[in-house]
Amino acid sequence: METVQELIPLARELMAQRPNRKVLKLYVLGGVLAFVGLVIGLVETVCSPFTAASRLRDEEAAVAELQAAQERKSLATQTLREKSKQQEAFLCSRTLSIRQYAS
Repeated sequence: METVQELIPLARELMAQRPNRKVLKLYVLGGVLAFVGLVIGLVETVCSPFTAASRLRDEEAAVAELQAAQERKSLATQTLREKSKQQEAFLCSRTLSIRQYAS
């Protein structure tokens, strides 16, 4: 059934054959499920621009958070390097001063 126009002849044919209650309930259930699927599809189509914008904001927030974490990490490694250079300079100057006293 590709078009709605085919539903009317189908319904007439079903009524002419006098189907039992079980078959009729099955057809009604199928129609109700198809209608529910249609409504869900329409709701999803209407609401999709809002959810896409929400996802975009969430992704941007995650990227900003990752960049901030990388900046903190690079800053921490930079401060550790500076401290190690200061300690090296201190040790070298101390070693030189000890040599001067020793000689």
